[in-house]
Amino acid sequence: MFNLPRYLKLLNLTSLNPKLFNPKLFSPKLFNPKLFNPKLITQHVLFGDWLVLVAGVFCVLYLFQTLWSGEHAAKVQIRLSDKIYATYSLNQQREVHVHGKLGDAVIVIAQGKARFSKSPCTTQYCVHQGWLSHAGQAAICLPNQISLELIGDAKPYDSLNY
Repeated sequence: MFNLPRYLKLLNLTSLNPKLFNPKLFSPKLFNPKLFNPKLITQHVLFGDWLVLVAGVFCVLYLFQTLWSGEHAAKVQIRLSDKIYATYSLNQQREVHVHGKLGDAVIVIAQGKARFSKSPCTTQYCVHQGWLSHAGQAAICLPNQISLELIGDAKPYDSLNY
């Protein structure tokens, strides 16, 4: 059974339970082990409390695994301006030379990953993006108007899906 006064007592350590918090022992410079007494706290935690805590941890781990870890991509789609330039499988090793607005960019595909290896732009953000391996990831060279996006079976969840 949920006991609200017991939880309020645990949260308000200064006024309700002087054994858990002693202002004379508080030192802002160093951690004082007498300040936090796990033995006193665990006396007030019941079996149901532990059950709720363990169930919550498992729910968080399961949701993280299913929602935030993206699947590996199968293909890379290269766009030049607003048109699809080419689509390649990630199961091959190849260098793709794409002539953009500023000059030639080199895209490397190897071991199930893709990346910009060279670009004529000045900022080199696309090159610093590094290797992409999960579906939905993208690298864009705006000055040269070239982009690459990894495509999988399903698009991963992100904030734009809301």
